[in-house]
Amino acid sequence: MNLATMLAARAESGRPIRIGLIGAGKFGTMFLAQLRRTAGMHLVAIADLAPARARANLAACGWPAERYAAGSFAEAWQHGTTFVTDDAPSVLAHDGIEMVVEATGDPAAGIRHCLGAIASGKHIVMVNVEADALAGPLLARRARAAGVIYSLAYGDQPALICEHVDWARTCGFEVVAAGKGTRYRPAFHRSTPDTVWENFGLTPEKAARGGMNPKMFNSFIDGSKSGIEMTAVCNATGLTPQPNGLAFPPASCTDLARVCKPAARGGTLTHKGTVEVVSSLNRDGTPVANDLQMGTYVVVEAGHPYVRHCAEEYRMLPDDSFEHMALYRPIHMIGLEIGISVASIALRGEPTGAPNGFRADVVATAKRPLAAGEVLDGEGGYCVWGRQMPADRSLALGCLPLGLAHRVTLKNPIAEGQVVRWRDVAIDESDPGVRIRREMEAVFARPDALPA
Repeated sequence: MNLATMLAARAESGRPIRIGLIGAGKFGTMFLAQLRRTAGMHLVAIADLAPARARANLAACGWPAERYAAGSFAEAWQHGTTFVTDDAPSVLAHDGIEMVVEATGDPAAGIRHCLGAIASGKHIVMVNVEADALAGPLLARRARAAGVIYSLAYGDQPALICEHVDWARTCGFEVVAAGKGTRYRPAFHRSTPDTVWENFGLTPEKAARGGMNPKMFNSFIDGSKSGIEMTAVCNATGLTPQPNGLAFPPASCTDLARVCKPAARGGTLTHKGTVEVVSSLNRDGTPVANDLQMGTYVVVEAGHPYVRHCAEEYRMLPDDSFEHMALYRPIHMIGLEIGISVASIALRGEPTGAPNGFRADVVATAKRPLAAGEVLDGEGGYCVWGRQMPADRSLALGCLPLGLAHRVTLKNPIAEGQVVRWRDVAIDESDPGVRIRREMEAVFARPDALPA
């Protein structure tokens, strides 16, 4: 617990962590709000497709104008200020930057930026969990080969869940389940940007006031984001997905150990050592009391009568048998916490979660009957949602990853609830995102590529 002390030492020695940020949207701006107040960090540059918007977001989160008035990299470097540009490759290549935070949310762009950072010898914090779900295992492998660190972003739920799992194993517990909460009903799989605010429990006016993007927020409601994030967790922790993906059982914070355990022991899971997302809504739409909608959790086994007695004595949120115990965090602070990743990498040489195998995938699944000739519109859109699936099954079926189900034309009709396969769409095999995904599938299909 000494990252702040180590950051202060870097500041005092005049050697702050030199950072480049790609993407100054909501997540990036939340990071900026805390970065300006964190000793030992210097944001050398921001790359955003709309530099004027990036400057407006800097102002909105409290940055004085003189701190981002630099007209060049050299000026930013010399005066400790920040250069704002729309030229992401120049940020990736700049010698004065040691770490890149990728926060665009676009899987193709995220892969491109990650590869550029690795080629330039820079560590990468991958806020872009969409890119991680699409090709993270291969990207992390390339980073390790290049001697740099690839990391999930602390503050986002996958990294926090990875921390729960690491805590449990370090304490000698066997992990039964880990995951997060969300707002879910089965009908939400058909949600579109036109129905998202009703399903989200927000008025259109409140959504507009918050500048919320309906397509992005729809990915939270239709189940896609949950599939993406739990895929990242499986690939980073060794937990394995359930055969049919996430079931989204309703559960309160105090019921986690009763619900998130194998069905053979009275719970809802198919097996031990898996992931699950719990719903803050009952199936009839009524709210779950004391819900975990914004939080994360882990359920562990006691493993011995003495530990079961401890679980009872100290009220460790056990199930009725005291064999299963839960630990949860009620909230996550998203981009406000990403400084933990930056500091952990630069000062300890440790990622805050990173994929080490290809165990899970998130595949495009039809929201409604789809006709040949329709053009898919990707995550959070009108056509498909992302279902989590074991990676070996996804490969065997030839499923189309959700991250590539954007601006591609269907060759075959797809029934509602059915997965889309590579053979069902017209794919440009020269597309960089397609090429890197194909490479990952080829690499990790080999038995020797999987973790022991």
